[in-house]
Amino acid sequence: MRIFILDKNMDDINTLKKIIYDNHLGILVDVSDNPLEDIEEILSSQPDLVILDMLDERLNGFRIIEDIKKKSKSIRFIMISDFSTKENVEKAYRCGVEYFIYKPINILEVETIIKKVKSKIVLEEKMKEIQQIFNDIAPISKEIIETKDCQHDVNIILLRLGIIGEIGSEDVLKIVSFLIKNKIKTNDMSIREICSNFTDNPKAMEQRMRRTINIAMGNIASLGIEDYMNETFVEYSNTLFNFEQIKKEMDYIRGKSNIKGSINMKKFLSGLCILCEKYNN
Repeated sequence: MRIFILDKNMDDINTLKKIIYDNHLGILVDVSDNPLEDIEEILSSQPDLVILDMLDERLNGFRIIEDIKKKSKSIRFIMISDFSTKENVEKAYRCGVEYFIYKPINILEVETIIKKVKSKIVLEEKMKEIQQIFNDIAPISKEIIETKDCQHDVNIILLRLGIIGEIGSEDVLKIVSFLIKNKIKTNDMSIREICSNFTDNPKAMEQRMRRTINIAMGNIASLGIEDYMNETFVEYSNTLFNFEQIKKEMDYIRGKSNIKGSINMKKFLSGLCILCEKYNN
C-alpha cells in the first residue's frame, strides 16, 4: 500500500513515518508539511492512502479530499486533528474519510487503523476480480442494486452491533433503506413522521427502534470497556452515537455512575445512511 502524509507539524509527520516503517504498513511515497501542497503533486505519487491533518488557517483538509476525489475515486483518507467538533467529524465521514484520529498520536491506534484500511483495500481488489467474472450477466436495475447493497450493509452493521435479532432491527433496516432511496435527511422529518410511511402505529415502531438502539449502545460500551481499540467500538462509537453518551454508558456499566448514556435516534439513523453511502461510493 502506497501512503502519502500531509501535516503542518513535522514532528507528527516523523511520528507517523516511524509507525509506518517500524510496522511495515506500506510504502511511504512522499510527505509534506506544506499546507498549500498542490493536489497534482499528491496525485502524481499515486498513493492508495493519504493521511492528512484537518485544517488550520491556510489548510482545509476537507477541500483537499474533495478535490482529490474529483480526480481519483480509489484513494483512501485518514484524517487527524488536534481538535474537533461533532459537526467536523460528521463532515469528515461525509467527505469520504475512512477514520478520524485525534492528536496526540497514539501509536497502537494509528497502526490498527492503517492495517484496517489496508485490509479493506485488499478485500475490495479481490471483490473487483470476482465482479469481473460476472460481467456478462444481464444488467440489473441500478436502483435494485443500490437498495440491496444498502440492506446488506445495514445488516452487517446491525450484526456487529449485536442487535440483528432484536425486534426493532427490521424497523431500522426499513427506515434507512427508505431514507437513502428517497434521499431524505433525518432533519427533514420527525422520526414519527418517517415511521408513519410504514405503519398506522408509528409510536410503537419508534419505541421498538429506541429499545433496539439502546441495546446497541450498551453493547458498544461493553466492547469499549473490554478493549478500547476494538474495531467495532472505534468505528461506531462516534459515528452512530454521541461519544460523551457512550462514556456515560461505560461508567454506568462499570458501576461508577447511576446515569446511563442516552441515544439520539436521528444521529443513529443518519449515521447508518452515511456509512451505507460511503461503502457504496
